[in-house]
Amino acid sequence: MKAEFTLKKMPVASGEPVQYFMDLGTDFLQVNNLIGREIHLEHTGYECLACGSDEPVYARGFCKKCFFEAPQAAPWFIHPEQSRAHLGEEDRDLAYEQRIQLAPHVVYLAKTSGIKVGVTRRANLPDRWIDQGADEALVVLETPNRYLAGITEVALKAHITDKTQWKGMLSARVAPDDLQAVWAGLRDFVPDETRLYIVSSTKVQRFTYPVQNYPPQFKAVKLDKDKRISGRLAGIKGQYLIFDDGRVFNVRNHEGYRVLLKV
Repeated sequence: MKAEFTLKKMPVASGEPVQYFMDLGTDFLQVNNLIGREIHLEHTGYECLACGSDEPVYARGFCKKCFFEAPQAAPWFIHPEQSRAHLGEEDRDLAYEQRIQLAPHVVYLAKTSGIKVGVTRRANLPDRWIDQGADEALVVLETPNRYLAGITEVALKAHITDKTQWKGMLSARVAPDDLQAVWAGLRDFVPDETRLYIVSSTKVQRFTYPVQNYPPQFKAVKLDKDKRISGRLAGIKGQYLIFDDGRVFNVRNHEGYRVLLKV
């Protein structure tokens, strides 16, 4: 097959293992079916995820203008504690910010490269955990807006990381720590303002990924350097395509890139 399209974060579906898809614009390709086969990616241009221009991607799938102006690229996406819609204060587009920021959010613990804390809209689950390559995840708070989840994350990340080390996440090793036990040690650090949003009872969710084998070492490849990337697909975890020679391709980091895919 051959298709040219703009890369976006791969849609996912829960399953044993997780199912991955690529949005081709007019159809969806089930990427799990490509595991074990040779695939070829060629960089052909750009398409900003906000304005659709063919300007080079500056960051997160956006051209430079949109990165600094579009509401989808605002800093509060990365720093939820900077959210202000609950105060009626506009950053770039108040109606958009109210729609996103005033939705229910969760604070969670997840096993990725280790145990981390994170924030996402409740509607994003379980996709958010899968995108991060989490082997296990646990909701610990559910708040009515993004700001309250954000200030909780800030308080907890003084005691536990909020980052994922991609090489550790891609390894076959699963952190041995028990999420419930880790959470028990963190509860006292929840701010007084958000303690009423602690979830009283929740189950640990577990995920398996479509990986035939994990190479002993990994090397990231990027379309900025290599305009063409080819290899046998050995698996998928998080938003990474894993080739059997240890090269890995982060689809999320290439959002907004136009590519020609051949299989």
